[in-house]
Amino acid sequence: MTLRHKFSFLLLSLLIAGSAYAQRERIRLSSVGASKVTDTQALELTLTLTAASRRSIQQIIRTAGELDKTGKTLTAVLNSPEAEIVQVGQRVRAFSLQAKSSMFQAKITRVAAAPGHATVEAALSGVGLENSSRYIMEITVDRGEFLSIPNEAIIEEGVRRIVYIEKSKGNYSPVAIETGLQGELLTEVLKGLNEGDQVVTFGSFFIDSDYKLKNSDSGAAQ
Repeated sequence: MTLRHKFSFLLLSLLIAGSAYAQRERIRLSSVGASKVTDTQALELTLTLTAASRRSIQQIIRTAGELDKTGKTLTAVLNSPEAEIVQVGQRVRAFSLQAKSSMFQAKITRVAAAPGHATVEAALSGVGLENSSRYIMEITVDRGEFLSIPNEAIIEEGVRRIVYIEKSKGNYSPVAIETGLQGELLTEVLKGLNEGDQVVTFGSFFIDSDYKLKNSDSGAAQ
């Protein structure tokens, strides 16, 4: 597989998994300031920018549930800290272990809290599969709005987390950030970014590699 085909395949995969919450500006690069790319390289990759902004962060709590004899109510036990953030009315997706391709919509109808855990019940929108009592439950928890960026923008370097921001048109620089809550698609930013900063999401690995290679070459030449 050629380099171009590899980039194309990776980009397609990332696009499929992309966030519906991020408003993205697609740009075609001819050069990148701190990490320059040639015209040939620019044809291989389309970078995606996302503004750091306040958005709702959602987490998915996954657990095992047991369907009752009526085929309409799932019961599960959650341990802390997940037990503290599940509430009545939250949306649930349920998948039978006997038929994982079948998905059922449900809602949390009861939360019975106890020290260190909680028993939760979810009502299916329909009747569950016959002779199928064990389900995987995915509970969607909205944690509120926070200054956030897409997860794929973050590059982990040991205990540090790095993102690349657009300083000026076609000019990208690394910035160390401190993060808080991490959701399925978005991560809260505590320090390092301001609202409106344009962050490289898709293609950040390419910019990072090129930046490090350039600085490595510069250091060797001195």
